[in-house]
Parts: sequence; structure tokens; C-alpha cells
Amino acid sequence: MTAIVVTATGTDIGKTVFAAALTAALDGCYWKPVQAGLDDGSDLERVGRLSGLPADRLLPEAYRLTTPCSPHRAAEIDGVTIDVEVLEPPRCSRPLVIEGAGGVLVPFTRQTTFADVMARWGLPVVLVAATSLGTISHSLAAIEALRSRNVDIRGIAFVGDAVEDSEATIAAMGGVKRLGRLPMLDPLEPATLVAAFAANFDLADFR
Repeated sequence: MTAIVVTATGTDIGKTVFAAALTAALDGCYWKPVQAGLDDGSDLERVGRLSGLPADRLLPEAYRLTTPCSPHRAAEIDGVTIDVEVLEPPRCSRPLVIEGAGGVLVPFTRQTTFADVMARWGLPVVLVAATSLGTISHSLAAIEALRSRNVDIRGIAFVGDAVEDSEATIAAMGGVKRLGRLPMLDPLEPATLVAAFAANFDLADFR
């Protein structure tokens, strides 16, 4: 099994849309270990709609929490204990795309961040960053957090309108590969997402 982790510099970056595009491009499986918040549906359901993948390739979450907040607090409110020591990627005969919750340092428990879990897994990671104001600082901080844990950063993928200087600065100062940029899509649907990913990314970077 090959697997790659999709994380982000924060929440509402476009990570789920990117994960859907990547899973479809790899013709793989999708897994989100912890879902926090179900009011607007789950990311699993959204990826299913955007990727067009069959249901058996959308693997169930290890923890499905109803409260929309940081996983550590959502678990406490829901009366659930997240056991990060047994949190392992599920088996899949196809490439597995794993989507994190929120940003790199989101707490899964009061002692463990998602970055800590990624480090234990030892899998390559793609960092998703918006091109909006503030992205340079957020991106470089996320890169430092991953590097300090010896996480293998495959590269950075941007989401949003083109901002050449910010994108180039992050790649150069962070010492990471610039994988491409997913533009804002209207309409956002499987066909437009597949086309946009193919036009802006090299699939070989994710294999």
C-alpha cells in the first residue's frame, strides 16, 4: 500500500477539495482519521461527491465527532477518548490519501498534535496553503513544525488566485517543492475539479 497525507496551514484552506482532487487523480482511497463537526455533513461525504469515487473507497473515520471544534475538545464534549497510539492508516489495495483535521498542529488530544501522529506514521506529506494574505508566515511555521518532527514534506500545494511572489517566497524560504496551485472553481463539481488538477499538477509528484 502507498499512502500520502494531506495537511494544511489552517482550517478552511481548501484541503478537502484538494484531497478529493488528489484521490480522484490517483484513482485511490480516501480516509480522514478524525472528523469533528457534522452540521454541514462530513468531509468524507464531500470528497465522495467531488471525487466521484465509489463508496467502498471512502473509508470510514476512526473517530466521528459531532461538535465542530478542535478534535481534542470535540472528543471531550462528545465523551469520546481519542487513542492516538492505535490510530493507524487502514489497508487499501490502491493509493491511500489521508486528510488531516484543521492545520498541522491541531490537537488530537491534550498531549498530541496531528503533526506528532504524522511523524509516527512516517508517511510523505503534502502541505496545502491558501494564497491569501498571511500565507507566508502560516506556511513557513507549518513547514518548521513538520521539519522539527522529521516529517517528509513532499511539497506545498496552493489553493486560490495566483500570487506569484508569495508562492515563490514560501517555496524558496521553506526549502520545499512547489507542486502547483488549484484555482477557485465555479462551478465546483467533479468534472471541473478533475480538469483543474490535471492542468495544474504533475501526478508523478504524488506517487
